[in-house]
Amino acid sequence: MYITGGVGSRAQGESFGDAYELPNRAAYTESCAAIGNMFWNWRMLQATGDARYMDVFERALYNGANSGLSLSGSLYCYRNPLELSGDPKDKIRNPWYSTTCCPPNLQRILMSLPGYFYSTSADGLWVHLYDNSTLNWKLEDGTPIRVTQKTRHPWEGKVELTVSPGSAREFTLRLRKPAWAQSVSLEVAGTTVAAPKLEKGYYAIRRQWQGDERVVLDFDMTPQLVESNPLIRDNIGKVAVQRGPLVYCLEGLDQPAGTSVFDWYLDLAAGKGKLRTETRADLLGGIVTLKAAASRGSAPNASLPLYGPPAARGFVTGEVTLIPYYTFQNRESTAMEVWIPSRAVR
Repeated sequence: MYITGGVGSRAQGESFGDAYELPNRAAYTESCAAIGNMFWNWRMLQATGDARYMDVFERALYNGANSGLSLSGSLYCYRNPLELSGDPKDKIRNPWYSTTCCPPNLQRILMSLPGYFYSTSADGLWVHLYDNSTLNWKLEDGTPIRVTQKTRHPWEGKVELTVSPGSAREFTLRLRKPAWAQSVSLEVAGTTVAAPKLEKGYYAIRRQWQGDERVVLDFDMTPQLVESNPLIRDNIGKVAVQRGPLVYCLEGLDQPAGTSVFDWYLDLAAGKGKLRTETRADLLGGIVTLKAAASRGSAPNASLPLYGPPAARGFVTGEVTLIPYYTFQNRESTAMEVWIPSRAVR
């Protein structure tokens, strides 16, 4: 599986390929395959109650599937590669395809999303996903229940839930702790409490619920650098960046003038490796961008000979901008990469 939740490396036969075969530019990663990944993990969650399957579902939802539909809602990706050269001939987003599986599958998964937020079991209610929503349902003993969520997730980590049973009832509220959240603060009925021990990735809060009771989760949203297994040969010496459930990428349009995304290395030394956030309501439908210290060779990579002896290269420092992967190629054809070369400079 790719870091985006996309699956299927080879166009030939729409197949997985060999173990660790995860090329970035040649990635097939069909939109339908990411959706199939979601379906599979949803069923595994229902069979096991283990949050690790919902973590994969969420990763595919926010990245490998969400990228398949343009921000305008009128263009679709059949493939969702993790790198693009910027060649205008590579029309990655199109209004339709002769094989018409991805456009209706994307519409179907988006329209069916309400059914994936919550579940019930004999002992109570499960919360799997976090976004503005209202649940009007019933517990398995027939008690009506209403749950509302208010949040700016995935841009912010705070989630406010109001739990309103039709009558006072003792039951367990299970709240998923996403794998990407390194720390979580929890407040129940106005009191900050220690997070209970995780049960298969869920915080299980059992109490007598009555009236409108407020539960507040605050997930750590610090951007994270990710390395891949060295057996993924495409990614040696590179890192990916994620914040919350979102994987980020570089696009050529956002970088310093006269440079290519392929010129830059992320600087990972202490004091330089910190990524800072910037909220951009005016960009790509309203997003949080990431700014990272970076350096590039004094000569552009494209100007170097195809082969030559190792040579010391001077480096120029600067800053690059990362955008959420799902927003790639929504402006014009430009180079893009998820896995970025890195340097541990002093």
